[in-house]
Amino acid sequence: MRRYVLRVVSLAAALGLWQALTSLNIDLWLRFSQFPTVTDVARAFAARLSGPDYWTDLTDSLTRILTGFLLAAVLGVATGVLVARSRLAEDLLGPLLEVVRPIPAIALVPVAILLFPSNEQGIVFITFTAAFFPVLVSTRHAVRALTPTWEEAVRTMGGGRWRILGSVVLPGALPGVFGGLSVGIGVSWICVISAEMISGQYGVGYRTWQDYTVVDYPGVFVGMVTIGVLGWVTSTAVELLGRRLTRWLPRTAYVPGARPPRPARSIGSVWSARSVRSAKPAPDAPAAVSGGPGRPASEEARDEHLV
Repeated sequence: MRRYVLRVVSLAAALGLWQALTSLNIDLWLRFSQFPTVTDVARAFAARLSGPDYWTDLTDSLTRILTGFLLAAVLGVATGVLVARSRLAEDLLGPLLEVVRPIPAIALVPVAILLFPSNEQGIVFITFTAAFFPVLVSTRHAVRALTPTWEEAVRTMGGGRWRILGSVVLPGALPGVFGGLSVGIGVSWICVISAEMISGQYGVGYRTWQDYTVVDYPGVFVGMVTIGVLGWVTSTAVELLGRRLTRWLPRTAYVPGARPPRPARSIGSVWSARSVRSAKPAPDAPAAVSGGPGRPASEEARDEHLV
């Protein structure tokens, strides 16, 4: 509860600082007088929520993101496993993928406009391209990092290629795969908003750019807040799914919301505590441990609790 209170306090402090700087028209090096206040953005947000255009834009952006991201997840994992497991696939696809990978997805907007018959398909293509390469690279590295001992063990027990793929390769690469998916969903939001600003007709990015062109700065901040919340929700969903599918992994790293384990007490410390509690000489120790005469029941209960 204390950690959640700290998170709420930090968010409230950031909003309070924003409200103070903008309402007082602070102009030092940064010009906060040009910014809308928190109350202006809240009023614009409430007005948008009551209209149908906001929900239409939200639905269109989510549809584009989910379509492109799911395609990238399936094809990225399949291509990454294929390139990592097959030398022929690496020789045929590797050079092409490495040449295309450094090109920013937003730079492919002209290609999408020329290639696809509709802007909707072009925006989905941009979203797919943005998420495809992080998933591909993470999957490839995760598969190549697997220890060969597991594969040899499956082969020793008579397992074939598909058995190795289902029992060793895919489960072992899942942590790396979900790392790429977490990165890919964030990059997808960046690129889909940019693509909507350039060639879209509806969507959160398109509406944000339209507000900027008509100098509606509270509306611009409404779009920014919406993009941030949607990105946080989708990336959190991907991380929770990955944590659920990899429950068999030992959780040695920090996990938000989890209590740290209690440090285990050594055998020496337990027996030293017993020796301090017990006033009997060494020959009487076995009788005292077994609950013999002369040993109070409270001391025995305390010792058992200590162990």
